[in-house]
Amino acid sequence: MSSESILAGLVPERLKIRSARILLESLEVMAEIGFHDFEIGSRQRLLVTVEVWLEDAALPECDDPAQAWDYDHVRSQVHELAASRRYNLQETLAHAIFQRIAAARGVRALRVRLSKADVYPDAAGVGVEVASFAGAWPED
Repeated sequence: MSSESILAGLVPERLKIRSARILLESLEVMAEIGFHDFEIGSRQRLLVTVEVWLEDAALPECDDPAQAWDYDHVRSQVHELAASRRYNLQETLAHAIFQRIAAARGVRALRVRLSKADVYPDAAGVGVEVASFAGAWPED
């Protein structure tokens, strides 16, 4: 008997899973980005975080990879967009990533964060964040 079947029905209702998200955290990409003279024609290191809250918070019925969200898809979309053209603003790239991921089936809420990692020596980065919700977390 598995530990899951032994515990079935013992988890209190207040502790049931109410949300699920996919997290791609601090993906390092190189992009030609920025509008200052010294930025034009050179690529900069960006750290990109994408948080995808899923419409279906239910756990997969089995341990089958076919039931999982495709992390590779999220990663490849970020890389593709970052390499696709030159951007003046981080905001423009953040919105492009946001639109691409938001169009995927099963997305309930979304947050995209970009940060130029090498701008200030006394800061981990400087960047922007866009989200489909106000506040720190989407409402249920």
